[in-house]
Amino acid sequence: MRTTASAAPGTAGAAAHRPAHLAFHGWGWRYPERDAWAVRGVDLVLEPGERVAVVGASGAGKSTLLRAVAGVLPDDAEDDPADRAALGALEEGRVLVDGHDPRAVRGRVGLVMQDPEAHTVMSRLGDDVAFGCENLGVPRADIWPRVRHALDTVGLDLPLDRSTAALSGGQRQRLALAGVLAMRPGALVLDEPCANLDPDGVRQVHDAVRAVLDTTGATLLVVEHRIGTWLDLVDRLVLVAPAGGVIADGSPAAVLERHGAALTASGVWVPGAEPARTALRVPGSNLLTAAALDTARARGVLVGSGIDCTIGRGEALAITGVNGAGKSTLGLTLAGLLPPAGGSLRASDDLAEGAGAHPHRWSSRQLAGRIGTVFQDPEHQFVARSVVEELAIGPRTLGVAPDVVRERTDEVLEVFGLAHLADANPFTLSGGEQRRLAIGTVVVARPAVVVLDEPTSGQDRATWQAVVDRLVGLADDGTALVAVTHDAALVGALGAHELVLRRHPARVAP
Repeated sequence: MRTTASAAPGTAGAAAHRPAHLAFHGWGWRYPERDAWAVRGVDLVLEPGERVAVVGASGAGKSTLLRAVAGVLPDDAEDDPADRAALGALEEGRVLVDGHDPRAVRGRVGLVMQDPEAHTVMSRLGDDVAFGCENLGVPRADIWPRVRHALDTVGLDLPLDRSTAALSGGQRQRLALAGVLAMRPGALVLDEPCANLDPDGVRQVHDAVRAVLDTTGATLLVVEHRIGTWLDLVDRLVLVAPAGGVIADGSPAAVLERHGAALTASGVWVPGAEPARTALRVPGSNLLTAAALDTARARGVLVGSGIDCTIGRGEALAITGVNGAGKSTLGLTLAGLLPPAGGSLRASDDLAEGAGAHPHRWSSRQLAGRIGTVFQDPEHQFVARSVVEELAIGPRTLGVAPDVVRERTDEVLEVFGLAHLADANPFTLSGGEQRRLAIGTVVVARPAVVVLDEPTSGQDRATWQAVVDRLVGLADDGTALVAVTHDAALVGALGAHELVLRRHPARVAP
């Protein structure tokens, strides 16, 4: 996200070179139409140039903190307090950037979110990096030197006219960093920037952030569940509790030593505490068979070729590989949402139940009862106005009895830690909560095959375990699982067979 609108005078000039001072004083925020506070009682100060990591349970309001200091909370926050309260949004305390309201100095804080695609606004790489500078009113003669310097700093050595659509996930995240760096913010705030990246992409982004900080001296505020990625870059580690403020703050070594139990209880992935692996699952009868399968994105761009695999009852299949290798495209093809570009994908008679052997030709109702899908961006599949309604749609459509629907939805709400959000709008949930809701929608529908794209992204250790336990339970009951993932711990915990994809030059399908 480029936080550029309404920039204060001087933001694009000399002031932007100074590291920013960030402060939360007794700050709290409650979203419209929500009873519970997302964040409350936060007292936290970052001196100019400090590097701070914030950890805590999924739903503890960490992303809300970042959006507040970047000045991009919902527009209601810019209304009169009385109007804001009438709308249901409520704020208390103060957030300050260099002593000012963040909304008055947009551009001083650069926000990078976990979804690389959310940052991309232009079709060409150079134009995308220049976009923020143009919105800040940077003189034209200064923009392109800034663009080239930013790209050099993050190590993205590509032509300025390279299509942004052709970049891998790691490249897109470095592009987002370059776009923020070109604006010369005083603070860099990162919201799980490595959540959906392969190990090489994680290293690229980590090294790019280091380069940005070493070059600019900017203040850093980073949110991450897997804190080990950032321990070598940060000066302080801060633990926040849901609506409970800061409960630990100090050097990473001190906090890890003194508050290890609290960190674990809050779902933080403490380095060295990886979950145990389980034995590989033995598949039952085949449900889906891919033979010499070619996969293609929209507009016929071929991304995978010659793929052979079978998916049996009770089996877990993990689709892994580098960003850009076509993992999500293969997942959508196996789910019947994209047609094969070549070769074949056939459903067994047991799975098809008279619907035909080709899943991509099934109706949406036929698919829903046979193959459930969780998208990489879960909000793309929400259609209801509340969490409980979203969970109930699938089984109701399939004709499940009302009392069974209620029983299944109650179970998912409890197991996935969503019971207190039953009446909330799905689009107001945190990223981790949205992903658990999306997984819950297929759990309650009970299809024979479940395809999940990055199912553990955005989860803390506790919610990760809840998701894994429920998926293992599905497999134990005979459901076939297909997980597109970079999460090696998930592959091991599911006892999954692994299908590793490698990137091939994109070409148009015949």
